[in-house]
Amino acid sequence: MSQSGQNGTTAAPGAGEEHRLRRSLGFRDLVVYGLLFIAPMAPVGVFGTLDAKSHGAVALVYIVATIAMAFTAFSYAQMVRVVPQAGSVFAYARAGLGNGAGFIAGWMAMLDYVLIPAVAYLFSGIAMEALVPEVSRWVWTAIAVVVTTLLNLWGVRTAARVGFLVLAMEIVVLVVFVVTAIVVLAQDGTERDWLSPLSGDGTQGAFALSAVVGAVSVAVLSYLGFDAIATFAEEVTGGSAKVARALLFCLALAGVLFVAQTYLVALLEPVSSAQLAAEPERQGSAFYDAVDASVGTWLHDLVAVSKAIGAAFAALAGQAAAGRLLFAMGRDRRLPGVLSRTDSGVPRVALLVSAVITMAAAVWAARRDDGLDHLVSVVDVGALTAFTLLHASVVGWFVVRRRGGGAVSWWRHLLVPVLGAAITIAVIVEASGTAQVVGAIWLAVGLVVLAAQWGRRGDAKAAGA
Repeated sequence: MSQSGQNGTTAAPGAGEEHRLRRSLGFRDLVVYGLLFIAPMAPVGVFGTLDAKSHGAVALVYIVATIAMAFTAFSYAQMVRVVPQAGSVFAYARAGLGNGAGFIAGWMAMLDYVLIPAVAYLFSGIAMEALVPEVSRWVWTAIAVVVTTLLNLWGVRTAARVGFLVLAMEIVVLVVFVVTAIVVLAQDGTERDWLSPLSGDGTQGAFALSAVVGAVSVAVLSYLGFDAIATFAEEVTGGSAKVARALLFCLALAGVLFVAQTYLVALLEPVSSAQLAAEPERQGSAFYDAVDASVGTWLHDLVAVSKAIGAAFAALAGQAAAGRLLFAMGRDRRLPGVLSRTDSGVPRVALLVSAVITMAAAVWAARRDDGLDHLVSVVDVGALTAFTLLHASVVGWFVVRRRGGGAVSWWRHLLVPVLGAAITIAVIVEASGTAQVVGAIWLAVGLVVLAAQWGRRGDAKAAGA
């Protein structure tokens, strides 16, 4: 369990003052970080792809995806109550499965936490280049990295306050879209049947459950980032139960927002799912095209600006989470110990290392036409593998090791995590071949690093005998 010092900082047992984090976050701050990382309008970029894959049942896809990710959120809530430490899945797998599994969970999660911010920064650079084409996207990308890194170095509380303003702006834009869409639908009617976002538009044949399931494997990626809340477990005031509540609340709220916006835009979409499937080049802009056709360019531009700013601050939340993961692994000597040093309760070394890696990846991708595809292909499998080990850690802690301090709940400690692991494994199987290959290579490198660490520790023990 974590321990609090007189100055309001906290750390895992045995950690010195220089390796402590400062408690300053409340429930609202946790939700802000989670929603910033997810982004309230995350479906904008993948709407066309999901619409084509699901035969038009895109709102149903997000309902199923929310339920699927609820299993992972529930497992996070179980573990954060008993292991309230920074590092998230790294700390949980280490406690429930052992040090080796903990390292691998943290190693795989690094693909998610370190590179998803790079993707978000690149989205911001692309959006800003569209608005100000005289400046190259890589310059905008680098500026976004520098600004948000400075906010993170200033402190988690300051970053949360600024992030709240950005999140409020994104919510306002989303509300404007929802209200405008309802008005247009009331005045002009729908392009598709009212139930089509839940049952399909019928242009690719009868409703097919397999099509919905295939689309869910893509839709769950919209939720990656809600788990970042757990990395702030040592910086929250009021106990770990607040982190668990924030995790579940954030996922539920994101699900409601995703379902509402995709349901409305599907009704406005003048292009059928069959046409989108036949012309994949139209899928990326399908959301914007539907808004342009039904409302006008003013709403298109408003959404674009919101996405540009929101993406940068999604990266801010991701960078903060990545810094906490590197901090925790450094404190456990699974990465260089210097990463665990803090300054006034802020893990500035870990944040700077995370920022440098993210900057390099984001700017590299921004200077290549295919950079975005390369980045996206490598982050997904890492997160899903870490989620699988998270579910296993629940079983390991409560069922195998019997460390829960009470009777085993077979549905909370066995059924839910087993079903959750089955879902994440199924999504990994459905992932692209490139993502699977990169994930396997990263896992192999992690196993080599783990073997080297075991070898060094074995030599140290032998020398001290």
